[in-house]
Amino acid sequence: MSVHNPDIKRVTTHTLQELKSKKEKISCLTAYDYSMAKLIDAAGIEVILVGDSASNVMAGHETTLPITLDQMIYHAQSVVRAVKRALVVVDLPFGSYQGSSEEALRSAVRIMKESGAHAVKMEGGEEIRKSISRVLSAGIPVMGHLGLTPQSIYKFGTYAVRAKEEAEAQKLKDDASLLDELGCFAYVLEKIPSTLAKEVTESVNIPSIGIGAGPHCDGQILVMHDMLGINKEFKPRFLRRYADIGDVILGAVSKYVDDVKTSDFPSENEAY
Repeated sequence: MSVHNPDIKRVTTHTLQELKSKKEKISCLTAYDYSMAKLIDAAGIEVILVGDSASNVMAGHETTLPITLDQMIYHAQSVVRAVKRALVVVDLPFGSYQGSSEEALRSAVRIMKESGAHAVKMEGGEEIRKSISRVLSAGIPVMGHLGLTPQSIYKFGTYAVRAKEEAEAQKLKDDASLLDELGCFAYVLEKIPSTLAKEVTESVNIPSIGIGAGPHCDGQILVMHDMLGINKEFKPRFLRRYADIGDVILGAVSKYVDDVKTSDFPSENEAY
């Protein structure tokens, strides 16, 4: 069962900083719809990310790039309606903040006003400094994202581990410090060496949330469809599958089909 603190009525950005200070790990998962978000929230998760991974697991795209701002707002609205406790963070999708700081602010304001979410997430460091600053200046909390940044997948050309070379590792350290200095409340470290994640986590004041970045981050995040075994194709080393819901659903639907075909369903007791 969950070991979350029942005294916390609503998780805020300040809560996450307190958890880091107390060396209490932060639990995060993605969600994209009302029903799943309600379950995840009730289980005691601290952060729910409405991730642009919806492009993959909800819409079937190969990358996160195709999902639009309107689609992200729709998913965020659905999640926010369900959540009573967790901090809801929404990804700014590809193309909604890289062009200019004005565009970034417009996109972030739309997410906050139209969905009721609590914060936004943006991929990158120095490259998007102005966009981060502009969004923060409007009082909108920003979570950063460093390491493997899926929105830049065509630039990298691979989903391999990032920051293994010294130059890229140094840039990541610099970018993490920059996110802290600008005023971000937390940052994701994706698919980087565990030793680097440990060094960055210990040297930067704001909480780090790892995905494929080892055990030393202040918190961890997984994609809900991956950890529940709904998405069977994705099998990276860092993924721990906590259930095989996909098999359960397949079995249940197959049984339903059989029962309909054989007139076993509905029975006399299931009719009016």
